Amino acid sequence: MAVKVISPGLSATVQDLGRPGYYHLGIPLSGGMDRFALRVANMLVGNDEGAAVLEAVFMGPELEFTTPATVAVTGGDLPPKLNGEDCAGWEAFPVKAGDRLSFGFLKSGARAYIAVSGGIDVPVKLGSRSTYTLGALGGHEGRALKAGDELAVGAGGAGKGSVPENLRRLPGNPAELRMLPGLYWHRITAEAGKRFFADTWKVAPEADRIGYRFKGGTALDFVPREQPFGAGSNPSNIVDACYPYGSIQVPGGTEPIVLHRDAVSGGGYMMVGCVISADMDLIGQLQPHSPARFVEVTMDQALAARHDRQAALARVRAHLGL
Repeated sequence: MAVKVISPGLSATVQDLGRPGYYHLGIPLSGGMDRFALRVANMLVGNDEGAAVLEAVFMGPELEFTTPATVAVTGGDLPPKLNGEDCAGWEAFPVKAGDRLSFGFLKSGARAYIAVSGGIDVPVKLGSRSTYTLGALGGHEGRALKAGDELAVGAGGAGKGSVPENLRRLPGNPAELRMLPGLYWHRITAEAGKRFFADTWKVAPEADRIGYRFKGGTALDFVPREQPFGAGSNPSNIVDACYPYGSIQVPGGTEPIVLHRDAVSGGGYMMVGCVISADMDLIGQLQPHSPARFVEVTMDQALAARHDRQAALARVRAHLGL
């Protein structure tokens, strides 16, 4: 079976849960920006939760199916249409050979996940089918999809019903992004730290798989010091450090950038902290100009949030009888 790409939309890539284990070599995790939605899409069509799906940003693709399959669309509210007729999101539905899947205008969120029973069957690269476009690695020829592409699909299972709204996970308004202050928190003044958490920020247009930039808050004040050799003159510079996934750098002290799935692994900006893993999915669903606040948490609270996220996935599995 194959899925033919009639139109790719704004940007559509093949993604799974990513390729951990290579960050120390400069190869990022990649994978779905909203892992919760990706997992649920696969549950709905009877796939392994880590199977490859299509991630569509802001605008959906148009796809044609060559054989029968089961499809589900989760994530942002990007209304699916089968042969021009509306379909429900977060629900499995059958398609026949010759059917075309398209999408209406985005209503909320930023990314939709399109799962097909059997999973998108592109070659595995370093343990993953995820697309890392900057490195031309994985996915379909290491790039975003183009019109005329054909994607193989594995052997599929049966659909599993639908997921109600109370079991879905999308950001609030404003989104609350919990974070742990980092190793360089001491580089800013106590008052600057208070303002950082008190301010409401807005997602900048520069928001993609590498990182999300935020604007509109108060510039950070730095504790005076003599810059070490090799750090540069700006107080937000350091000599060099590894960048944890989710870390927040603030170049020049003005606009925080949260590093996401395709981020570089190190560089010369200090980091005020790190968004907890449980909230990274929420960032992937934020549109430009969406409001957000950073909320300080402890390590114990971060671990509890990770447990809660695992429990939320368990509730979806129980609802679907998995």
